[in-house]
Amino acid sequence: MTSTRERLDAATRELDPPLAAVDLGTLRTNAADLVRRAGGTPVRVASKSVRCRAVLEETLGSGLTAQGGFRGIMSYSLREAIWLVRLGARDVLMGYPTVDRGALAELASDPLLLESITLMVDNPAQLDVLHDAAGSTSVPARVCLDIDASLRVGPLHLGVRRSPLRTPDEAAAVAREAKRRGFVVVGVMFYEAQIAGLPDTSAPVRLVKRASAAELATRRTAVVDAVTATVGQLQIVNSGGTGSLEVSSADSSVTEVTAGSGLYVPTLFDRYNAFTPARRCTSRCPRSASRRPASPPCSAAATSRPGPRAQRGCRPRSGPRASSSQGTRAQARSRPR
Repeated sequence: MTSTRERLDAATRELDPPLAAVDLGTLRTNAADLVRRAGGTPVRVASKSVRCRAVLEETLGSGLTAQGGFRGIMSYSLREAIWLVRLGARDVLMGYPTVDRGALAELASDPLLLESITLMVDNPAQLDVLHDAAGSTSVPARVCLDIDASLRVGPLHLGVRRSPLRTPDEAAAVAREAKRRGFVVVGVMFYEAQIAGLPDTSAPVRLVKRASAAELATRRTAVVDAVTATVGQLQIVNSGGTGSLEVSSADSSVTEVTAGSGLYVPTLFDRYNAFTPARRCTSRCPRSASRRPASPPCSAAATSRPGPRAQRGCRPRSGPRASSSQGTRAQARSRPR
C-alpha cells in the first residue's frame, strides 16, 4: 500500500522546494474534530495559523465565509483582511490592532470592506489613529475590543500580554469612547493562551488551566455585561484556541471560538488530553551551504491523491504582506491558535 508520505512526495515531485503539502482527507478529519469539540459554537478560522488560501477555501467554502460549523476568518493584518474580502469573504475579524494608514484609507473608501471587516482595538489612542487615517466614512467602521485573558495570581502573570484592557470598567470606557467617536462596537475578544497553548504535561499545569478557566469565565461574563450595557447587544464574543475549544465553548457568553493550527495539528498538540492529533503532511527544503534564508518557506500545495502536479499553491502570487512593525507585535502577543 502506498503511504501518505509517498503519495505527497509523488504529488510534489515536480515542484521546487521549499514547499509543504497536506493530505486533504486528514485535513477534513481535523476540521470535523474541531467542529465536534466546539460543541455547536461556530469556529472562526485563524488565518495566521493557516497561511494558505486553498486550505481556507476547503474549510470555509469557496466564498470564504461559512461552511459546516466554521464561520468567518480571524485575519493577521488589515491588508490580508482586505485581500480576503476581495476574494469573497464577508466576515473577517482582525486578530490585532493596526496602524497601517494606507490600508485604513482603503478600508474607509469601500462600503463593502467596512461592512465585512471588524477592526481590533485595545487602547483609546488607537481610535485616533483609525479616525485620522480613515477620515469620514459612508458606513461606520466596526470595532472589537481585545480583552486581556491572562491569569494573575499575586505578582504572577500567566499568559500572553495581549491587551491593557482587563476589567469590565476598562472595557466599557473604551467602548463608550469608540461609540462617541462614531465607531460601531460589535464585539469583544478573549484569547486565553495559558489554556489553549499549554499541553497537559503535568498535574500543576492542569491545575493552573482549570483555575484560569474558572477565573476567566466569571470575568468574561462581567466584561460582556458591561460593554453590552454601554453599546447594546454584541454580535461577537470571541474566545479560545485549538487547545481550549471545549473550555471556551462551554461558556454561554461566548458566541464563537477561534482555531487554525488545529487543521494541521503540529507537534505542540501531542500531549493534550482533549483530542488526538491526526497528521498527514510533508515538507521539503533545499540543501545549501549558504546561511539560512531570511524568510520562512512560503509555497505549499494541498492534495488528496498523487498526480502529475499538486493543486493550487496555498500562497497567492501577489497578495498582502504584514508590515514589519505589526508582525513583530503580533508575534509577541500570540501563540498558535
